[in-house]
Amino acid sequence: MCTVTSLFLHQQGIRGLPKIKNNYNPATWMLEVTSASVEAELGLDFATIYRESPQYQNTIELVRQVSEPPPASKSLHFPTRFPQNSWEQFLACLWKQHLSYWRSPEYNLVRFTFMIVASVLFGAVFWQKGQNINNEQDLMSILGSMYIAVIFLGINNCSTVLPYVATERTVLYREKFAGMYSSWAYSFAQVTIEVPYTLFQAILFVALTYPSIGYYWSAYKVFWYFYATFCTFLYFVYLGMLIVSLSSNVQVASILATAVYTMLNLFSGFLMPGPKIPKWWVWCYWICPTSWSLNGLLTSQYGDENKKILIFGEPKTISSFIEEFYGFRHDHLGLVAFVLLAFPIVYASLFAYSITKLNFQRR
Repeated sequence: MCTVTSLFLHQQGIRGLPKIKNNYNPATWMLEVTSASVEAELGLDFATIYRESPQYQNTIELVRQVSEPPPASKSLHFPTRFPQNSWEQFLACLWKQHLSYWRSPEYNLVRFTFMIVASVLFGAVFWQKGQNINNEQDLMSILGSMYIAVIFLGINNCSTVLPYVATERTVLYREKFAGMYSSWAYSFAQVTIEVPYTLFQAILFVALTYPSIGYYWSAYKVFWYFYATFCTFLYFVYLGMLIVSLSSNVQVASILATAVYTMLNLFSGFLMPGPKIPKWWVWCYWICPTSWSLNGLLTSQYGDENKKILIFGEPKTISSFIEEFYGFRHDHLGLVAFVLLAFPIVYASLFAYSITKLNFQRR
């Protein structure tokens, strides 16, 4: 801009061209005097005038000089793609996610409020039913409360995370392109920041439902109830993240999530117990995370109870009925704990991989 302005003002002395006023913006003046109407009025071609000027020749020579590297110089090279190592990138992304979550009450406060209301409702409906079991119908009612909690609250967690992660992914595309951090750092930070919030959800749920429903009071059973609940809420959140990472937008993600909810419902083991499912479909039951959640919740509470109740008119212990009818065994709780922990890890890893490899950005 300065070169062209000096060309007009000091060297060419173009006749008829309005002079720039004192304290006038040079950029505005340039736009005014080089318009097509001024060129037509004065019969001039400013592009040709500049191309024939010494300033143009000097500029071309300068470009040629700076385009050639100095003798014995080395090519510009950075040892890493990003300015910080992976750990520093992760910490920066984690701090960013912390601030983002703290400033998103429409996401976190809403799901906490929903959890409190739903927990109070479950406690009121199944008030002190936990130890008041006399027949198979009472036991199935308790399993029904667990089933509703897993499906209802889990789907809510999965659905609410969809639009939030979809928005964050747009930010990732921009900042990754700018070389600020890698997709892996972002994805692991996104996964990690959910842990304390989901942990608080599980604490709220257990604190409100366990005493109100009246389950057995022992540290062992309380721990298992909390562990199964926490893993369930967590894998539903990570499942929502995974669905978003596989979808081009939040609308497609919602449609895909609806199909997934159907499968999680059908093969949870409540509508049809695992031993009753045909062999060619039973593999869906074993890979369905909700079936393992119900297994952990019911077995940890009643899998070791030898109290006899009426099962279809015949006396039978609670533990034997659970094992025969549902296929839940108390000595398999260790395996259940491992699988419940594996599901969120697998979903989180697939989310990180999909975010890294798939790019739905349109430019």
